[in-house]
Amino acid sequence: MKKPPSSPSDAESARALFQAHGRDFQANRYVYPVLSRRAGGISIGVNVNRDKACNFDCVYCQVDRTEKVDTEPVDLDLLATELQRMVELVTSGRIFEQTKFRDTPPELRRFNDIAISGDGEPTLAANFIDIVKVCAKALRSQPCGDATLVLITNATLLHQDRVRRALEVLDEVDGRIWAKLDAGTEDYYRKVARSTVPFQRILDNLTEAAQARPIVIQSLFMRINNEPPPTAELEAYCDRLNEILAAGGQIESVQIHTIARTPAESFVAALTNAEVDAAAELVRKRSNLRVAAYHGTS
Repeated sequence: MKKPPSSPSDAESARALFQAHGRDFQANRYVYPVLSRRAGGISIGVNVNRDKACNFDCVYCQVDRTEKVDTEPVDLDLLATELQRMVELVTSGRIFEQTKFRDTPPELRRFNDIAISGDGEPTLAANFIDIVKVCAKALRSQPCGDATLVLITNATLLHQDRVRRALEVLDEVDGRIWAKLDAGTEDYYRKVARSTVPFQRILDNLTEAAQARPIVIQSLFMRINNEPPPTAELEAYCDRLNEILAAGGQIESVQIHTIARTPAESFVAALTNAEVDAAAELVRKRSNLRVAAYHGTS
């Protein structure tokens, strides 16, 4: 992971870019570039949920679901065309001629990944395996250095056969799963995710996925009604990580972050930098895993 820029001007530029995660770019329907603080470089996002379908209703979600949605299935040919053009734009460096990315600090001018994500849960897409195949082909078609393919998921559907087959395609290009885990207990999970999917299903899916390949755990903690997550909840969260490890799961790293953009609910707010750092240190001590902390202001 690249270190954050050291000079005040570079830090200010990066901070502004990190906040700018809009999924609209030129006339594209699916593909958009962002400067990702977690990736430490340029990430090419693939929004496969223009229908905004999700089986979570997270209190911190920044997706506006009051807007008109696109219910058409993902057009694979259009996706392939948009990806080819975007990969060429990024790998050539011409992306940094764009107004939005002109002030990107030198150390962040790198192509990190194609990230399958979007305005909902990407594995809900009916043609998900075909989407992964298109993304994998785009990555192989250009000299992309060490860039990889990433699936950003809430892990609810990783047990389905159609999703398992898609993960095999991901594995063929040495891709990564970045999976959400925002709680250590069922009660807190339901408070944050507001989902009917049982918490145990997510834990089982994370374990199975991690037994097959290393995964990254993404966790967002916040203040709810001005209260940070209780220490007991964070300790339970660490217990869940350790249970995955004890079952033979491989966790490449853990990302602890907090709210960086406007959330869905007004009663949630970002943790302080000190609170994020303390949570990350607790996870390091209790799990012995590699942990990165991302402040809401960085």
